[in-house]
Amino acid sequence: MLTARNPFWQRHPGLVWSNPDADDTAFICAALLRPRFTRLLDIAVEFGHERLREEWNLLRAEATPEAERAEASVERILQNIEKGFARAAAGN
Repeated sequence: MLTARNPFWQRHPGLVWSNPDADDTAFICAALLRPRFTRLLDIAVEFGHERLREEWNLLRAEATPEAERAEASVERILQNIEKGFARAAAGN
């Protein structure tokens, strides 16, 4: 059973299965390394697209094989999310 401190993560089981009490950063990083549009969008709505981008920039700077493997997908997903947030902010 998932016991993450933030109940938000109950909607995304299995991200940090080995440590369900991990902090939000660990969950966000795990989601970025296994990118799925709807999951990252959900995280952006909960924590802000800026936070998602910040965590991604930190992961990308580490240049791990996992981050390099995820890079194209994450960049495409984040760009689409950011465009959507900008449109919503403009009232479109």
